[in-house]
Amino acid sequence: MEKVLKASHFNKYFYEPDKFQVLKDVSFEVDKGEFLAIVGKSGCGKSTLLYLLSTMDTEYEGKLEINGQLLSGRNQDFLSKFRNEHLGFVFQFHFLLPEFTTLQNVMLPALKLGKYSEKEVEHRAYEKLKMIGMEDHAKKLSSKLSGGQQQRVAIARALINDPTIVMGDEPTGNLDKTNTGIVFDIFREIARENHQTIIAVTHDPDFAAGCDRVIEMSDGMIISSHEN
Repeated sequence: MEKVLKASHFNKYFYEPDKFQVLKDVSFEVDKGEFLAIVGKSGCGKSTLLYLLSTMDTEYEGKLEINGQLLSGRNQDFLSKFRNEHLGFVFQFHFLLPEFTTLQNVMLPALKLGKYSEKEVEHRAYEKLKMIGMEDHAKKLSSKLSGGQQQRVAIARALINDPTIVMGDEPTGNLDKTNTGIVFDIFREIARENHQTIIAVTHDPDFAAGCDRVIEMSDGMIISSHEN
């Protein structure tokens, strides 16, 4: 299996108010197309770990490789470009721009990437909306959508640049059971059909149980890793 992410010996400290080690020698690898859940009690370090994997936090000890590229020690410009091209993000809060339509929201990261013409970006955005069953809402303002619909649009936006890895931080944390199921099924399909990798931090045991593998953290360390 092709390894798409390698985290080696991550150590992370917080210095306010006192020095505190939040990640302790964390190492693991992720396969291409794998659907991985990271679980553990609040404060165990899972969101901090995801933040390091996302390349947005570079203050750590250890080595991060994604898609065969060493990312540790790279400058912000390089990382920003890499993120936009290779990583998609879905958070607990959708962060859609309310004054923009559904379609415009999905197009934004692709326009920023500048790889395709605006017409092509629009076509790609429609394709992603189709995939999540939201193409009929393309011209609606995102503020007029329900919470579950908004989260689905946030997933389409995360997918617009065909990222190698989609990272989710409590992606179903604000959703009811029905919408959680819909979001889970979309992720499942992305991993199986598109062979994109999903790494999701979650508190939801049912969500984690449906993933390919679960990494459990406690007190800044990985205490178990098992396949479902």
